[in-house]
Amino acid sequence: MKKVLGIDESGRGAVVGPLVIAGALFYEKDIPKLRAIEVRDSKELTGKRREYLEKKIKDLALDFVVVSISANKIDELRSEKNLNRIEIDYMVDIIKTLKPDKVIVDSPEANTEKIKNEIMGKLDDENIEVISENYADKNHPPVSAASILAKVVRDQSIKTLEKRLGETIGAGYPSDERTIKFLEKVLEKYKGYPEFIRKSWITSKRIKGEKEQKKLDNFVKDYSGSSN
Repeated sequence: MKKVLGIDESGRGAVVGPLVIAGALFYEKDIPKLRAIEVRDSKELTGKRREYLEKKIKDLALDFVVVSISANKIDELRSEKNLNRIEIDYMVDIIKTLKPDKVIVDSPEANTEKIKNEIMGKLDDENIEVISENYADKNHPPVSAASILAKVVRDQSIKTLEKRLGETIGAGYPSDERTIKFLEKVLEKYKGYPEFIRKSWITSKRIKGEKEQKKLDNFVKDYSGSSN
């Protein structure tokens, strides 16, 4: 029986916390069962529903892998390659681990053929069918399942961090005002960014730059005042 692997991520664009990449492996004959329990793109589900479906998905899956890549690790890897290449390398590791007959990935860029060819070029088994699509998490239940597994782990990591710090983080994305306020607060508190912030992100660099400029402006103002 053909084994189909879906791969997706959560936290790609986040400035706080890990990037989580998940792979969920199913017999092709069991894919209708995913539709029956209404597995779909994790972004379309509530947190409570995702947690409920996570257990169902793990029961249906032949196997699964969830990899959490820390903010520090992402910064380190980005000094060598871009985020797409980072994702591809982890996707390939998941494929090699789970050994599917067919893999469907949610493409990290618009050029899906390029992503497909890069993945195929890194695989040892040329018989694996590789499909790379934009919005695969909406169109293919195994990818939807992987998106749920990744999102649940990502959300749990943010909740754990909030509990440890006693602070509200929000979604952890630059578009979230709560996250921006959190970045400003931790930058002031720690006199720099701690390990759970992606320091290579434009947003974190901008906030740090604005803070340093404000300090410089205040220093110049104070110096000028003391000179008079």
